[in-house]
Amino acid sequence: MQPKITRKDYFQDVYEVVKLIPKGRVTSYGAIANYLGAKQGARMVGWALGHSHGVVDIPAHRVLNREGRLTGRLQFATPTLMQERLEAEGLIVESDRIKNWDDLFWDPAEQLI
Repeated sequence: MQPKITRKDYFQDVYEVVKLIPKGRVTSYGAIANYLGAKQGARMVGWALGHSHGVVDIPAHRVLNREGRLTGRLQFATPTLMQERLEAEGLIVESDRIKNWDDLFWDPAEQLI
């Protein structure tokens, strides 16, 4: 019998993966969910990250939707902070989307083997 995983444990697992995203790289909510064994859990990853601000020092700005859009930007202290953090790492944001998304995408399922 597997131990019951609580929301707190899952959130911590999400945070640990996000901490491993290299500076200047990005990933998606779905890629993290897939890595954690919850292929359909992208919204839960987003929920975890929404609760991380001010609680845990993690680079949540590096997690975007599956198209490279900054859908989580409204969870930050200001609506432009997510973009500012990405641009400070050298990424280019055009119309709330990461330019060269495919080249910058970091997949934990491939990188954390």
